[in-house]
Order: sequence, then structure tokens, then C-alpha cells
Amino acid sequence: MQKLQSPTHLFMIEPEEFCNNLQTLDSNDYQVLDKDVNKDDVLKKAKLEFANFKNMIESNGIKVTYMHGSLGCPDHIFPNWFATFQDKTMQIFSMKALNRRAEKKPEMIKKLQTEYKLTEDMTHYEEKGVFLESTSSMVFDRVNMIAYIGKSVRTNANLAKEWCSKNGFELILFETTNHKNNSIYHTDVLMFVGTEMIGLCIDVINEDYKDMVYSKATNHHEVMLITKEQILDFCGNALEARNDNNEKFLIMSTRAHSSLSTDQHKCISRFYKKIIHSDISTIERYGGGSARCMLSELF
Repeated sequence: MQKLQSPTHLFMIEPEEFCNNLQTLDSNDYQVLDKDVNKDDVLKKAKLEFANFKNMIESNGIKVTYMHGSLGCPDHIFPNWFATFQDKTMQIFSMKALNRRAEKKPEMIKKLQTEYKLTEDMTHYEEKGVFLESTSSMVFDRVNMIAYIGKSVRTNANLAKEWCSKNGFELILFETTNHKNNSIYHTDVLMFVGTEMIGLCIDVINEDYKDMVYSKATNHHEVMLITKEQILDFCGNALEARNDNNEKFLIMSTRAHSSLSTDQHKCISRFYKKIIHSDISTIERYGGGSARCMLSELF
């Protein structure tokens, strides 16, 4: 079977509740805390942005399955608690915040299990304070079986090593420093991997690891460098997907798209039919995540 980097089918969750997640503020430096915000207004805007984004993806021939989120789960819009694989298996991962652990709804798991065999459930690690938050903690080069993993409070190094060993992925483990002098909470903030190109912010990777990461990235891909400032516009939080004609698209937010330089646009245009982008500024502001965070790959 030919290994594929990207799917033709994506999974999304429409929020039933959405605003700042106070349980993740200690690690997510990209959400903006507004104490006096009208939560009903934020949710209304987030739902509209979700619908427009979903419709934009579907209009380009990429299939989307979506489910409705739950009250008590302000980050349900970011379904990064599971991952699927090309052999039609799925795994469930351990999440740091209590209300993020609650996102793993039985009805969602049951729905996914109609197509995928559940081979691993790492929920038990949560009680040990050990976390590995799926495709946000780990950015996969699925073709070459490489996992790029930035250590953080949400990404345990030992569990990452164990996971990679068990699943046959080469581990590229590194440390990062963001604009607030903290570790970047999720690896998909600073990089994405496509079939032929990688977007990467090398400047937020600590000096001892830069050469290792860059060397590995350039082994199989053309690397498009992203600046520290573009990280704040979520340029690294992008995802490749394909339509049924095997045309490849890069999906990101309008904010990220607007931040790209002319040279970056030219680079992306060499490898993708087009950039799919939509305004998700409310979701980015209050959730601290962007386009890739809202999408789970269904292989």
C-alpha cells in the first residue's frame, strides 16, 4: 500500500460552548483572555466561523464529517484527542486539562469505530499526569514515518519515545521557546508537514536542536521557513488535504494566509492547487488555536 501524507476526508466538531478555556491558560500562550466578554456573542461568532470554514473545505471537494460538541467542553472545536491511520486503526490520547479529557465522548468514539479499529487508548496516563495530545503534540511525516515532537507540559518526552517505538516512527524530539519565554504547548503551532514541503519556524527551536530538526526536515521535503512573528498569526497551524482527484490543498486561516510573504505564496503554489482559507479570527482569539487544530484527518 502506498503511504499517504494526507487524507481526502476530515473530521470537525461544531462547538456547543466556546470561549476562553481557563483550564488551558497556563500552557496556551496564544489565546487572548477577555474577562468581560459576552460569551453568547463569542459562541455565535464561532459557530458562524465554523460553518463558513467547513463549507469552504467542502466546496473544494474535500469530504467533512462533523459532530456536535458538548457543554462543559470549551475546546471541543479542536478535536485533537484522537488520531486515525491508513491501516484503518485509531488511537485515543491523554489530555492535560480536565475539561479536555471530557471531550472524548462515547458517541464520538462509537461513530469513529464504525470505520476504525481502536488499537490504543492512552486515557489512563491522565491520572499519572502524563500527556501526549495526539496530532497537536506530534506532527507526522506519515510517508517517511517520522514524528516531530516539541516537548511541553502537554507533551511528555518519555511517553513520546514509548509511542514512537511502539508505532514504528522515528522520533525527532526537541525543545522550543515562544514569545513569552515558555515552551510552545503544541508542535503544530510551529510546523506542518505536507507531501512535498514542510512549513517550519526554526527560530523558536532551541539552539541545541535546530540543526537536527532542519536537517531531518530537508531530507525528504522542501522547507519553507516561517518567522516568529508569523507564528503569532498561526502560519504554522496548517494542514494538507486532498480531493478525490488527488489534487492537494493547504488549509489555513485567513489571518495566516494574509501573513504569508510573496515568496511563501510562490513556494506553496508550486506544491498545492490552492490555499483554502477562511476567517476564523474569533476562534483564534479565544481558543488560541487555528485551522489545523480544528481538523482531524480521517484516513
